[in-house]
Amino acid sequence: MVRAVCTLHWSQREKQGEGSCNVKSKGCKILSKTFHFLSFPCSFPFRTPWSQFVLSHLQHSMQNETSVTEFILLGFSSNPVVRLCLFGIFSVLYSATLMGNALVFVLICLDYRLHSPMYFFLCHLSIVDICYASNNVPHMLRNLLGQGRTISFAGCGTQIHLYLIFALTECVLLAAMSYDRYVAICHPLRYALIMNRRVCLTLAAVSWAFGFLFGTLQASLALHLPFCGPCEVDHFFCEILAVLKLACTDTTANKVLIFAVCVCFLLFPLALILISYLHILATILRIRSAAGWHKTFSTCGSHLVVVGLFYGNAIFMYMGPGSGNSSGREKVLSLFYSLVSPSLNPLIYSLRNKQVKEALLKLQRRKRVFHSV
Repeated sequence: MVRAVCTLHWSQREKQGEGSCNVKSKGCKILSKTFHFLSFPCSFPFRTPWSQFVLSHLQHSMQNETSVTEFILLGFSSNPVVRLCLFGIFSVLYSATLMGNALVFVLICLDYRLHSPMYFFLCHLSIVDICYASNNVPHMLRNLLGQGRTISFAGCGTQIHLYLIFALTECVLLAAMSYDRYVAICHPLRYALIMNRRVCLTLAAVSWAFGFLFGTLQASLALHLPFCGPCEVDHFFCEILAVLKLACTDTTANKVLIFAVCVCFLLFPLALILISYLHILATILRIRSAAGWHKTFSTCGSHLVVVGLFYGNAIFMYMGPGSGNSSGREKVLSLFYSLVSPSLNPLIYSLRNKQVKEALLKLQRRKRVFHSV
């Protein structure tokens, strides 16, 4: 942060109590726009109590704008017993996230029967969930043990950047998965033609590209703001709304951009998902077979559970009334899509699926044969 230094050149009328100011530094020019009387020849006495108060207030505000090198993550409760319990719970959830999503990824890659568009998108979802959780949770676990409350400015910026990329990518990816289910159920005869390899790769690439583009835009604008001390982030990771509270300047433009991105990446994909499932529901109602009903509901019901958890929490947090004002609510909602949702996705989407179960049994048989040899 630039520290403004104003050099005031006194004229020969100093004896009469008047002076003329020459604003040289960039900081004084900025302040002179706020206090317009500093940008003109000074025609008021500098030695009055009022003028001394104004100048001391300006000097104090300039001193508070410091160059930030690190942030302090306040995390959760300061009670050691509570922190230890939370560490145990979150460690189990994080381990489940890593093992469950890694298992799904390995099964999809090894079993050729799972090389279909639905499992192709599930593979990408597993990658997003692993990266998403690994970006936030390890530092949170260190914080709970009292070993990592501080985070460097570069580390905080990296957390914000990756957090936005993976969150926005998952928003688009879930919409692509709903489109895949719509084509599979409503147009089964044309499914292989519509959801060909090129279309699947394009949808996946668009999901990652949009996430990277808009995540980079938001992160760069947020990190270029001036920050004031003490730089204490009331969160368990560098969440963008929590970091914006520490800015020394007006953040209205940043919040408007966040709201606009939420409209594009939350409301618009959610509308496409709802439209897709309305068509799916209309198709299901025409199915007379009980087995067909069960298979369709088991496939689409799991997707709707994940969509409800993810989009519901994100909309309530970023677009709900008073969003960004309640730190306790932000922490709870962030836990849902940082830990709970990624740990449940493998179970809801894949591990209860008949084809995935068969692939898992096949992998276990291969392991037994390998060990016997």
